[in-house]
Amino acid sequence: MSNNLTLKRNLSLSHVVTMGLAWMSPMIFFTSFGVLLDGAKGMLLAAYMLAFVAIVFTAASYGQMSRAFPVSGSAYTYVSKAIHPFLGFLVGWAVLLDYLFSCIIAVLMFGINLNAQFPSVPSSVWIVLLTAAVMVINIVGIKESANVSKIFVLMQIVFIAGFCALLVYKGLQGGITAGFNPFAAGKGVSFSSILAGASLVCFSFLGFDSITTMAEETKEPSKTIPRAIIIIVVLAGLMYFATAYLIQQMYPSFTFTNMDSAGFELMQSIGGSMLASVFTFVIIFSILSQGMSSMTTVTRLLFVMGRTSLLPKAFASIHPRFRTPVFNIILASIISLSALFISLDTAIKFVNFGALTAFLFVNLSVIFHYIIHMKQRSPKDLLFRLLCPLFGAGFVLYLITLLDIDSLMLGGSWLAIGLVFYYLRSAKSLKMSGAEAEGAA
Repeated sequence: MSNNLTLKRNLSLSHVVTMGLAWMSPMIFFTSFGVLLDGAKGMLLAAYMLAFVAIVFTAASYGQMSRAFPVSGSAYTYVSKAIHPFLGFLVGWAVLLDYLFSCIIAVLMFGINLNAQFPSVPSSVWIVLLTAAVMVINIVGIKESANVSKIFVLMQIVFIAGFCALLVYKGLQGGITAGFNPFAAGKGVSFSSILAGASLVCFSFLGFDSITTMAEETKEPSKTIPRAIIIIVVLAGLMYFATAYLIQQMYPSFTFTNMDSAGFELMQSIGGSMLASVFTFVIIFSILSQGMSSMTTVTRLLFVMGRTSLLPKAFASIHPRFRTPVFNIILASIISLSALFISLDTAIKFVNFGALTAFLFVNLSVIFHYIIHMKQRSPKDLLFRLLCPLFGAGFVLYLITLLDIDSLMLGGSWLAIGLVFYYLRSAKSLKMSGAEAEGAA
């Protein structure tokens, strides 16, 4: 492998949208249904609507920064260049937590759902198999991964559309009397509880930000990435709103016995074993595509952090034949095997902390870059590059305060580890610089 090779720039708009939707995995609505329904106190639609508000403003900020810096690295790059390299490292370290645990969540959900369908086969077997498959596909190349993901993303969209049609059919047969009221099932649920649910369901929108790590493999990234971000967020919002609304109207008192497999139980309740089997089939491929996209994202972030010497140079190496960061892919695959002993609930808490931290500082980066550094202060700039990012940052900050104590402690511990690593890395760099200076003298 070499440090002089570059990544292939061969992704189109459709490829990037596909990779973002694959990372997001629209089916995650069902695979994490129990965790999200419990966190939102049954008020999924209201929680999704509030989360969407924060996501829209944050997505716009990512679009602004991807135009200014059309290179890989996502929030790490934006914060480093717009605010300060040290803060950029901390944000990048938090994003690393998000992306690493997204890989873990993908293989963990794969194991949980396959074990629910085939109880005789331990979930650990499925976890190892998916990890190996994702590793091989990512090593071969990103375009190949995107092409495979296109098929799997389309399968998810078709399933969700069919599921919603089935609910509408059942509603017409039974006669729906409730109107469009996102708070219809929320008797006795406080607004603060719904906001707390919104902080959790933000997890379902994660993915639009991941495509910014692929800027150096995208054609015309300054145009393609912002467009892809808007398409991804709008499509996801429409699917989540429709599904949450119909479930809330048709099955407002639905309960489950196992939080991790609540989506599977929902399918059995609505359509019996037939729908549950189709659901499992689609889940298999949706999680496979999510795993591939998650692996792409985290390995590109590691690549950029290695290229800027925040991580060892081995992370910046590219395989001469495949033109992919093979070292990073193998390492991330090994870490993904943590799914063998980590719970889904814990993994989601890790991801939410990292994602919301990144969202907060990317919003602030827009203000620092355009308003403070570039001094672009026309009325339009003040609206879209000051007020909108401030609103997005404020809302995200509020969502962070609503994370439970476990999420904050886990995230804080990870940042503490990052600070120690940064100190040791900086001390080593200073020592090497001093030795080189003495040698030159």
